[in-house]
Amino acid sequence: MGSTPEQHSVLEDVQGLVAGSLLASLGVVLLSSAKLLSGGTAGVAFLLHYLIGFGFGPIFFAINLPFYYFAFRRMGPAFTIKTFIAVLLTSVGSAVLPRYIGFSMLDPLVAGVLGGLLIGSGMLALFRHRASLGGFGILALYLQDRFGWRAGVVQLCFDGVVLICSFFVATPATIAASIAGAVVLNLVLAINHRKDRYIAV
Repeated sequence: MGSTPEQHSVLEDVQGLVAGSLLASLGVVLLSSAKLLSGGTAGVAFLLHYLIGFGFGPIFFAINLPFYYFAFRRMGPAFTIKTFIAVLLTSVGSAVLPRYIGFSMLDPLVAGVLGGLLIGSGMLALFRHRASLGGFGILALYLQDRFGWRAGVVQLCFDGVVLICSFFVATPATIAASIAGAVVLNLVLAINHRKDRYIAV
């Protein structure tokens, strides 16, 4: 199907999913390199990654599996398939990119802000192509579509709960930098993602 003002073409969807997933992957690499945390299912994956030492990518992919049923029932098969692809690409990207990117010096606060900006921009690209990074992002999009609640605000509430749990495994400085990243991430979504402003699907 060709591109129209109301409908993305297949090629546009492909580039949107790839670009959004790569941006999110790079943001994850920044946060992980600085030993920071995040919110949502990514935050849960970070917590488990630091606690058990298993790779972030496989954990992130596995945590999102239960959410696909809800996505299929509430958001439809196209959204579910795109989200599955985005989560898979992000999981693979976050595992592969560290082989080619390294940081000799990385300030935690800078890593948090830039990581949040990259992940938020990646999620914004995915949202605009009717996909997400799974988990709480699915709920945030559903609540925005169903009740008109801003996805970024909803995501911030979920992120807050996960970050509260991080007090048990991280230092105050690490948590402060992580919170800065979460705020930046969700501000990107809250300011830029509005259903009534961007209508293409």
